[in-house]
Amino acid sequence: MTSPLAQLQTKEAPDWCPGCGDFGILMGVKKAISALDRPIHETCIVSGIGCSGKLNHYVNTYGFEGIHGRSLPVAEAIHLANHSLNVVAVGGDGDGYGIGMAHFMHAMRRNFNFTYIVHNNQVYGLTKGQYSPTTEVGMKTSSSPHGAIETPVNPLKLALASDGISFIARGFAGDIKHLHEIILAAMKHEGFALVDVLQPCVTFNKLNTYDFFKSRVYKLQEDAAYDKTNKQLAWERADEWDKRIATGIFYQAKEPMYEEKVLALREKPLVQHDISNIDITPLYKEFM
Repeated sequence: MTSPLAQLQTKEAPDWCPGCGDFGILMGVKKAISALDRPIHETCIVSGIGCSGKLNHYVNTYGFEGIHGRSLPVAEAIHLANHSLNVVAVGGDGDGYGIGMAHFMHAMRRNFNFTYIVHNNQVYGLTKGQYSPTTEVGMKTSSSPHGAIETPVNPLKLALASDGISFIARGFAGDIKHLHEIILAAMKHEGFALVDVLQPCVTFNKLNTYDFFKSRVYKLQEDAAYDKTNKQLAWERADEWDKRIATGIFYQAKEPMYEEKVLALREKPLVQHDISNIDITPLYKEFM
């Protein structure tokens, strides 16, 4: 009998650089989907452009690959059409926190019930190492030979400042077991779940390496005093970086979901509504 994890395997082999943090994220996603114990056709992974955009090629579920920065609006449309699905949006730091930033802000405040996983390698990996919205000040890249001068985006602080979002977490691609647990918790959570993943780019980012993170990361939930319902405490931990970097669930709360506010979605998913008595002929004739 084929194991649930083996059922998620595709014929296509990943073509990421050897050692890329994307491999850890891929395994974390597959292990989380497997642990959900749902039929694989009930999951849909939506990606944008970049190295992260290939993830849904390597997971045997439904998938959609959109354009740069647009994974969230596509995921929202799929979710609104059938909110019984396990929808997972995937992006990179350039994809999601650059061109897709506006979509990110609105998805958070609306609190759609799906998961958003961001491969945060602090560089544009697919296009040869230009600096991204999360690149550290002073880091030299192909587009910043004298060092990046812009203040980097802190996605966790942005999320914490956004009213509506109900799950904010950070994982590390070098710790697959912990990452899998975070992603699984995000998929089970009722509401919009952000999982920002520290994902070393072994080819272009020589600063934020596996060694860099392994010497700094620690798990929030190992601190018995940490309260994940306390936004102020989450903000303080999200602000750490130089010496310590927190991973785990920073914030989780029960907030009204978008689909609970839409009358047509309260009873059942849109795809289950009976539309046999609806004639749309006048509508499409108007556009012909």
